[in-house]
Amino acid sequence: MNKAYLSLERHFARLSSLNDALGILGWDKEVMMPSGAAERRADNLAMLEGLRHEILTAPVMADLLAEADAGNDPWRAANLEQMRRQHTQATALPGELVEASAQATARCEMAWRTAREESDFKSLEPHLAEVLRLTRATAVATGEAIGLTEYDALLDSFDPGTRQADIDPVFTSLAAELPELIGSVLEQQASLPALQPPAGPFPIARQEALGRRLMHHMGFDVTRGRLDVSAHPFCGGATHDVRLTTRYVEADFIPAMMGVLHETGHALYEMGLPAEWASQPVGQSGGMTLHESQSLLMEMQFCRSLTFANWLAPQVRNSFGVADTTPGWDAASLHRHLTHVEPGFIRVDADEVTYPAHILVRYELEKALISGDLALADLPGAFNDRLHALLGLRVPDDRRGCLQDIHWPAGLFGYFPCYALGAMTAAQLRNAACKANPAILPAIGQGDFAPLLAWLRQNVHGRARSASMPRIIQDATGKPLDATAYLTHIRRRYLERAPDA
Repeated sequence: MNKAYLSLERHFARLSSLNDALGILGWDKEVMMPSGAAERRADNLAMLEGLRHEILTAPVMADLLAEADAGNDPWRAANLEQMRRQHTQATALPGELVEASAQATARCEMAWRTAREESDFKSLEPHLAEVLRLTRATAVATGEAIGLTEYDALLDSFDPGTRQADIDPVFTSLAAELPELIGSVLEQQASLPALQPPAGPFPIARQEALGRRLMHHMGFDVTRGRLDVSAHPFCGGATHDVRLTTRYVEADFIPAMMGVLHETGHALYEMGLPAEWASQPVGQSGGMTLHESQSLLMEMQFCRSLTFANWLAPQVRNSFGVADTTPGWDAASLHRHLTHVEPGFIRVDADEVTYPAHILVRYELEKALISGDLALADLPGAFNDRLHALLGLRVPDDRRGCLQDIHWPAGLFGYFPCYALGAMTAAQLRNAACKANPAILPAIGQGDFAPLLAWLRQNVHGRARSASMPRIIQDATGKPLDATAYLTHIRRRYLERAPDA
């Protein structure tokens, strides 16, 4: 370790503070900002993104990176590698493109809110066209700098090292197996007695209180984060200030509850990153596949299990003032609702059996949009056709079709594959965690996530970006990532009805 390296740490600490400011401003934009402030906020975000780019691409950075020596410390060596990676990607982009992209996405996100509410793709199209144009330009410039195709450059920005060539065989296998698997699960489910959903309404204040109680049991630190409402659930914020959101409907408490459990999984990952590296690139999360694995590990793998439902049912009854003997409110009935499989239009509300189909649709379409093989004007029809091919559904309107997600208006092309890869990772991590500590599942049956969280802190959270995503998965589970554990899990839970699944 030399003076150049120490100087770099100081520069990247400044960048970390800028990232935190951007995170809080972005959260505020989605949660609290009045609509009339949208234009000024777009300018604010663009200015800060431009400032971040200026610091990262300043001539002194190239000189320091050339001189820096991290010594024999593996974390500092990994940190220096991440610094060089960020610098290479930043210098590939002109500052004007960075600021234009920030402005375009901020404006497009605001336009998306109205377009989604009114199911009006045409009103969003010109805004989305500008985001797509700038995203392509970014992908071209970054790809040329690091030797990747346009789509691989976008993938790499969310999941370093992930390539289309890695994803395609896995997704092709999933696409081949899903229709028959979904059919078998639906057939088996149809043989069970009819189940009526609990009768609402479910007051939002009580739903919120239930969500906060569950967050507490999962290990969420309320002194370093908060829960709010947004049009699209997400987890964001800043270092030591993790902001998560959900959305409520009075007719059904399950979507908001599961949204809270999902986003809390993200939040716990952020809260578990090593504090001593919080201001450095190596202290960031290990990419979005790992991030999504943490949310899906909680929401899907553990919190939809019968073991958890046995503890959850009385919490739910207490929250809504329902007597213990009320029919349909017992643990077995709640578990049936949590594991109910039904092809639907909305990705974030999808069950874990049909969920990968939603990702396959978006993966295929965003690749075509980036390559230019699909015209933006044809996106709604193409989306509807692909969803029908995979799930047999006729999409009735754009609000339940291509307008349902914020990702493309926000410029997040290349993000969607991480959801399916995260589901596979979550299945492998569950198997490894429960094998390493057999007390994990019984503890969750008592509402105690501490044993699971301790294992995750050691094997995933605490490693941050000190190693690659494939290395972390290999070390934690003993094998590379593939779809085997996920498909086995689906069959055990939905076809074999295994009690511990």
